[in-house]
Amino acid sequence: QVQLVESGGGLVQPGGSLRLSCAVSGFKLDLPYYAIGWFRQAPGKEREGVSCISMSDSSTYYADSVKGRFTISRDNAKNTVYLQMNSLQPEDTAIYYCASDVRVITTGLIPAYEYDYWGQGTQVTVSS
Repeated sequence: QVQLVESGGGLVQPGGSLRLSCAVSGFKLDLPYYAIGWFRQAPGKEREGVSCISMSDSSTYYADSVKGRFTISRDNAKNTVYLQMNSLQPEDTAIYYCASDVRVITTGLIPAYEYDYWGQGTQVTVSS
Protein backbone atom coordinates (compact mmCIF):
# COMPACT_ATOMS: atom_id res chain seq x y z
CA GLN A 1 0.00 0.00 0.00
CA VAL A 2 1.40 3.37 -1.03
CA GLN A 3 1.60 5.96 1.73
CA LEU A 4 3.01 9.47 1.70
CA VAL A 5 3.62 11.42 4.89
CA GLU A 6 4.50 15.11 4.82
CA SER A 7 6.33 16.92 7.59
CA GLY A 8 8.31 20.08 8.15
CA GLY A 9 5.62 22.70 8.00
CA GLY A 10 5.29 25.48 10.52
CA LEU A 11 5.22 29.20 11.14
CA VAL A 12 7.96 31.28 9.57
CA GLN A 13 8.55 34.99 9.09
CA PRO A 14 8.60 36.53 5.61
CA GLY A 15 11.95 35.93 3.98
CA GLY A 16 12.49 32.76 5.99
CA SER A 17 12.96 29.17 4.90
CA LEU A 18 11.42 25.78 5.52
CA ARG A 19 12.16 22.31 4.23
CA LEU A 20 9.24 20.00 3.73
CA SER A 21 9.67 16.24 3.62
CA CYS A 22 7.55 13.63 1.91
CA ALA A 23 8.32 10.17 3.25
CA VAL A 24 7.21 7.51 0.81
CA SER A 25 6.35 3.89 1.53
CA GLY A 26 4.94 1.23 -0.76
CA PHE A 27 7.37 1.79 -3.59
CA LYS A 28 11.04 2.68 -3.97
CA LEU A 29 11.99 6.09 -5.29
CA ASP A 30 14.77 4.58 -7.38
CA LEU A 31 12.17 3.00 -9.66
CA PRO A 32 12.14 5.05 -12.86
CA TYR A 33 8.43 5.14 -13.62
CA TYR A 34 7.20 7.21 -10.67
CA ALA A 35 6.76 10.91 -10.16
CA ILE A 36 6.26 12.93 -7.00
CA GLY A 37 4.52 16.26 -6.97
CA TRP A 38 4.10 19.00 -4.40
CA PHE A 39 0.85 20.94 -4.28
CA ARG A 40 -0.56 23.59 -2.02
CA GLN A 41 -4.00 24.83 -1.16
CA ALA A 42 -4.74 28.12 0.53
CA PRO A 43 -8.13 28.82 2.16
CA GLY A 44 -10.74 29.54 -0.45
CA LYS A 45 -8.42 28.70 -3.34
CA GLU A 46 -7.98 25.74 -5.63
CA ARG A 47 -5.18 23.26 -5.15
CA GLU A 48 -2.11 24.55 -6.99
CA GLY A 49 0.79 22.58 -8.40
CA VAL A 50 4.09 23.79 -6.95
CA SER A 51 6.75 21.40 -8.18
CA CYS A 52 7.32 17.86 -9.33
CA ILE A 53 10.17 15.47 -9.90
CA SER A 54 10.35 12.55 -12.29
CA MET A 55 12.15 9.53 -10.88
CA SER A 56 13.30 8.45 -14.35
CA ASP A 57 15.98 11.13 -14.59
CA SER A 58 15.32 13.47 -11.65
CA SER A 59 13.91 16.12 -14.00
CA THR A 60 12.30 18.85 -11.96
CA TYR A 61 9.59 21.36 -12.73
CA TYR A 62 8.27 24.40 -10.91
CA ALA A 63 5.36 26.77 -10.94
CA ASP A 64 6.34 30.27 -12.02
CA SER A 65 5.31 31.59 -8.61
CA VAL A 66 8.03 29.57 -6.84
CA LYS A 67 10.74 29.30 -9.49
CA GLY A 68 14.08 30.38 -8.10
CA ARG A 69 12.86 30.12 -4.49
CA PHE A 70 11.82 26.47 -4.10
CA THR A 71 13.89 23.38 -4.84
CA ILE A 72 12.61 19.82 -5.06
CA SER A 73 15.00 16.95 -4.42
CA ARG A 74 15.08 13.27 -3.56
CA ASP A 75 16.99 11.00 -1.23
CA ASN A 76 16.66 7.43 -2.42
CA ALA A 77 18.32 6.03 0.70
CA LYS A 78 15.63 7.62 2.87
CA ASN A 79 12.90 7.15 0.25
CA THR A 80 12.00 10.77 0.79
CA VAL A 81 11.35 13.77 -1.43
CA TYR A 82 12.07 17.25 -0.12
CA LEU A 83 10.83 20.72 -0.95
CA GLN A 84 13.27 23.40 0.15
CA MET A 85 11.43 26.69 0.35
CA ASN A 86 13.43 29.92 0.58
CA SER A 87 12.43 33.59 0.58
CA LEU A 88 8.98 32.66 1.81
CA GLN A 89 6.23 35.23 1.48
CA PRO A 90 2.77 35.50 3.03
CA GLU A 91 1.23 34.35 -0.24
CA ASP A 92 3.02 31.02 0.21
CA THR A 93 0.79 30.30 3.20
CA ALA A 94 -1.14 27.10 2.50
CA ILE A 95 -1.45 23.44 3.31
CA TYR A 96 1.24 21.64 1.32
CA TYR A 97 0.63 18.14 -0.01
CA CYS A 98 2.80 15.61 -1.78
CA ALA A 99 1.40 13.10 -4.21
CA SER A 100 2.63 10.20 -6.31
CA ASP A 101 1.85 9.04 -9.81
CA VAL A 102 3.00 6.24 -12.03
CA ARG A 103 4.44 8.13 -14.99
CA VAL A 104 7.52 9.67 -16.50
CA ILE A 105 7.19 13.44 -16.55
CA THR A 106 8.78 15.19 -19.49
CA THR A 107 6.66 18.27 -20.15
CA GLY A 108 6.18 20.06 -16.84
CA LEU A 109 3.72 20.19 -13.98
CA ILE A 110 0.81 17.80 -14.32
CA PRO A 111 -2.63 18.43 -12.78
CA ALA A 112 -3.66 17.18 -9.39
CA TYR A 113 -6.28 14.81 -10.75
CA GLU A 114 -3.58 12.78 -12.47
CA TYR A 115 -1.96 11.77 -9.17
CA ASP A 116 -2.95 8.52 -7.54
CA TYR A 117 -1.89 8.83 -3.89
CA TRP A 118 -1.77 11.79 -1.55
CA GLY A 119 -0.39 12.63 1.84
CA GLN A 120 -2.38 14.28 4.59
CA GLY A 121 -0.72 17.68 4.16
CA THR A 122 1.39 19.96 6.32
CA GLN A 123 0.53 23.56 7.18
CA VAL A 124 2.91 26.34 6.16
CA THR A 125 2.19 29.79 7.55
CA VAL A 126 4.28 32.80 6.58
CA SER A 127 3.57 35.73 8.85
CA SER A 128 5.33 38.36 10.87
